[in-house]
Amino acid sequence: MREKQTPAPDDERACSVALTRAFEFLGKRWNGVLLANLMDGPAGYAELKRAVSGISDSVLSDRLSQLTAAGLIERDIDGGPPITVSYRLTARGQALLPALQELSAWAEKNLDS
Repeated sequence: MREKQTPAPDDERACSVALTRAFEFLGKRWNGVLLANLMDGPAGYAELKRAVSGISDSVLSDRLSQLTAAGLIERDIDGGPPITVSYRLTARGQALLPALQELSAWAEKNLDS
């Protein structure tokens, strides 16, 4: 039987720092919710606005800009007519899907409604 190895203090510190950075970004109100809404494919601004009840136009624009700047989503413009804008996950954003799905499963099992 293999013994469970205890992480070195430096490994624990690095993990703590990385998790802190991840939760500061994903825990910012609406960021994780917006990413989750893009799991099934691209969505337009109005579609995201309807999907995330309670978010203001200015906050939605701000969060979409932050997610784009972080390289997690891309903004696609279709020249139309009519001109349409949609948002989709990048490869970097798609890499978050397993973690978001695990968090969702954990929340369903462990958090009261």
